[in-house]
Amino acid sequence: MSTAPYDTIPTAGGVPVKLWTHGVPVDDKARTQLMRTASMPFIFHHVAVMPDVHPGIGATVGSVIPTKGAIIPAAVGVDIGCGMMAARTSLMAQDLPDSLDRLRAAIERAVPHGRSVGRGKRDDGAWGAPPRAIVAAWATLSARFDRLCEKYPRLSKANHLTHLGTLGTGNHFIELCLDQDARVWIMLHSGSRGVGNAIGSFFIELARQDMRKWFINLPDEDLAYFPEGTDHFDDYVEAVGWAQDFAALNRRVMMTNIIAALRGQISKPFDAEMEAVNCHHNYVSRENHFGESVLVTRKGAVRASKGTLGIIPGSMGAKSFIVRGLGNPESFESCSHGAGRVMSRNEAKKLVTLDEHIHDTQGVCCRKDASVIDETPRAYKPIDAVMAAQADLVEILHTLKQVVCVKG
Repeated sequence: MSTAPYDTIPTAGGVPVKLWTHGVPVDDKARTQLMRTASMPFIFHHVAVMPDVHPGIGATVGSVIPTKGAIIPAAVGVDIGCGMMAARTSLMAQDLPDSLDRLRAAIERAVPHGRSVGRGKRDDGAWGAPPRAIVAAWATLSARFDRLCEKYPRLSKANHLTHLGTLGTGNHFIELCLDQDARVWIMLHSGSRGVGNAIGSFFIELARQDMRKWFINLPDEDLAYFPEGTDHFDDYVEAVGWAQDFAALNRRVMMTNIIAALRGQISKPFDAEMEAVNCHHNYVSRENHFGESVLVTRKGAVRASKGTLGIIPGSMGAKSFIVRGLGNPESFESCSHGAGRVMSRNEAKKLVTLDEHIHDTQGVCCRKDASVIDETPRAYKPIDAVMAAQADLVEILHTLKQVVCVKG
């Protein structure tokens, strides 16, 4: 094993791949996907790989992809701006009720979550009639969205207002956690919802069409790109920036509603957002690295510049971490966005029993039914091993253990 904190894999005709994966498994499919990405001619310097790495759609989850002169929409993906928010409250563990079920129920009432689609039915994961506060929040984004829709009318049909302040499905969650000093935190994970998915899907297909139009052969069609200086490049940068802003606002609105719901259930007055973090982990930004201005796409990775606070969650039965970035230049100042999967959703449903899921989520007030087996703790890498592999990227400030978990 290398004595360096990361391993380096050369790529024929491309840039190297540097992996912070000591002590954690790396899927062969993920390695192949990473090598294909690193072979593209506009990748800058190297591709950095975080310890939560696993195969993704479009690009490898847990990868940091710097580019010059081009951008790959599928590397950002369709959950644009997906990320985390955490806020410390003034509550202590002893201030919570003995039964946490009513807290979980209050959160579930306050934040639309999941998805229920059927003929003549309203989706329970969206607002039927958005509350006044949601409409007011949407107003801060609507003018920019209208400008996008003038160019691309299809985007106007996506769920936007009705999804603002909603959780979604899959690995999105809301948790109440206790830190190492028994202080209560609120933590949540979500992104740009239906409108971000529509923007991502639309521009991914547009990039593929451009590649076919220009007769550009790719090792994988998911590596279709927009060259800088083209109209589609500029429009995508504008659209993805807007979706990232929507995602950050979505998390902020949910946090506000969760705090209000808890105040309705906990008699003791409390303050919240005493130590708040709101960070993306599926996004693109223009940054300076190795003396040059580059576009950095983080697909399941968090900015960890020196002193920057971030959130690295474990699975729904494990622990999570509030971290501070160390600004490691070799990782493009990045760290992992979570534990990372070791089983696909289908594999988890086949391999993990309901009894095992119930055992692994002991002490957590959460769903214990078969429909959440795909998110069970055994589907993820051990979070302690993931943290050990990136000790040169972040320092741990707080260790959080969830006591309530709401899943979409």
